Amino acid sequence: MTRVYVDMVADLFHFGHVRFLEQARAFGDHLIVGIHSDATVAGYKRTPIMTMEERIASVRGCRFVDEVVPDAPLVVTQEWIDRHAIDLIVHGDDFDPALTERLYGVPMALGIFRTVPYTPGISSTELIQRIRESPGT
Repeated sequence: MTRVYVDMVADLFHFGHVRFLEQARAFGDHLIVGIHSDATVAGYKRTPIMTMEERIASVRGCRFVDEVVPDAPLVVTQEWIDRHAIDLIVHGDDFDPALTERLYGVPMALGIFRTVPYTPGISSTELIQRIRESPGT
């Protein structure tokens, strides 16, 4: 059994997230999704609109997901890989190389890191912008 791991914020869960999870699941037999805490996300991005519990529940409801782990670290370490018996780590191809190396350097060095295409035209940030620009809001 190949255990595939992804980490994500999953704020305002949308079809781009679903496509990402579907692509990641295709690499193996068991998909583990690590969800970053509100504090972790606020430290490098904006504070999520949905709580971590709401984001976990949304991801857990996706048919491609087998397991959800709360409080995922931003930097994937050997200890994290070992603790969750991870065989392969997948992320979208939307990060620049320096950031990818900083966050996924260990799995990259182990040869267990893969990327999948980012879904253009949809993101939580874009959804927030659409809401702000929507008539009547």
